[in-house]
Amino acid sequence: MLEANLAILGSGPAGMAAANEAANHGLSVLLIDEQARAGGQIYRDVEHVAPLRGDILGPDYLSGLQLVDGLNQDGITHLSGATIWQVDPDGHVTFSIDGQAQQVKAGSILLATGALERPMPIPGWTLPGVMTVGAGQILLKQSGLIAENSVLVGTGPLLYVLASQMVKAKKPPLALVETQTRSDFIASLAHLDGALRGWPYLLKGLKLHAELFRAGIKRNTGARKLSIVGKDAALALNFETSKGAQSISCQTIFLHHGVVPNIQLSQSLGLSHYWDDQQFCFVPQLDEWGQSSNETIFIAGDGAGIGGAKVAELSGRLAALQLAFRQGALSESKRDKLAAPIKADKIRELAARPFLDKAYPPLKEALTPDDETIICRCEEVTAGRIRELSELGAPGPNQVKAQCRSGMGPCQGRNCGLSISMSISEATGKSMDEVGYFRLRPPLKPVTLGELASLHNGTANGSKVLGGSK
Repeated sequence: MLEANLAILGSGPAGMAAANEAANHGLSVLLIDEQARAGGQIYRDVEHVAPLRGDILGPDYLSGLQLVDGLNQDGITHLSGATIWQVDPDGHVTFSIDGQAQQVKAGSILLATGALERPMPIPGWTLPGVMTVGAGQILLKQSGLIAENSVLVGTGPLLYVLASQMVKAKKPPLALVETQTRSDFIASLAHLDGALRGWPYLLKGLKLHAELFRAGIKRNTGARKLSIVGKDAALALNFETSKGAQSISCQTIFLHHGVVPNIQLSQSLGLSHYWDDQQFCFVPQLDEWGQSSNETIFIAGDGAGIGGAKVAELSGRLAALQLAFRQGALSESKRDKLAAPIKADKIRELAARPFLDKAYPPLKEALTPDDETIICRCEEVTAGRIRELSELGAPGPNQVKAQCRSGMGPCQGRNCGLSISMSISEATGKSMDEVGYFRLRPPLKPVTLGELASLHNGTANGSKVLGGSK
């Protein structure tokens, strides 16, 4: 068993920044991540990819190089390719690498698990050839692959980012089919003051729009009644706008209507969460430093609420400063002095978020889809089945799960949890806080009997204490 002052779960911008900051103040840090190399989804494989496709992926992606470089110091042990399947409130983290289970005992744990793309269940979304915009970016970053004859569907800045990257790679999408409306933009103007304070985001957005306009990419806005046509694979996208019914023949469809915090680990730990009406998702209850309802568990990055890569980095540094203070490595005055500019930067970076949330809301017809639409892909459960069980008396997702296995497949509710809870809320009239989320139990990922046996053999061999940098 390994022992460390701090175990950080996830090596995206929040996890990398926190590891660097904590090690700078003498804490021993164990950074655990499922990916082969540090970077998370935002900076995926940035060290390897930067010289190959950096011109396509852009300066925001390349900024991750500095964070990755910061991991090369004493006091940080980085375990890659690790599948975490259990975290205990007492500081034990259980994970597997190459089929061998291991454990770490940490004084504190920082969850930096990032975000998941919000599920967008529309008719035909389970057909081959349909994937998320995030998956499209992974293909581009990791493998340099770009789908041809594709359409980008949904809402939010990530649509423009991927479309711009596809244009730079000389494989532009056929069109963008966007669901936000003029009414959404008018509603967002109530937060224009914040958007102006966060003007760099507006400037980036304007530049992306200009790139797509110059490239001749057609944009269809206010799209509704989306459906994907095909039997064995996606063949076309049907939709309606103010111009009437339309159809675009294509081979690949990328869906996206926002991202939400990855709360699988925080929910499994029984931490307090609440429903965020602005971002349409469950968010963990945290203090200004990222401490959860359990004093040994901290959360930073998009897993604490969607703010973007820069906010994730800043929140990781704030959490590390507080953890260093609690372990006696920093005085309170020194902590506050170091934290002041970070807090100011975080406020400035978050200023534009309410404007963006209002301007690009998730598509209502995909939040609570039609009865015939599958929302639990693993067990092929439809939205209608969820509503039927709710109307028969099932009060929440856990009771529905017991009746139809929704959320019991390999994804353990990652792809369907929000859709199921929202469908129950719609059917029963209860608030999302009343309906709640799945009650998650370990193992959070599939685990073999061999891995369990290897865990016993490993713990029998004693502990290894990791040293700090000072």
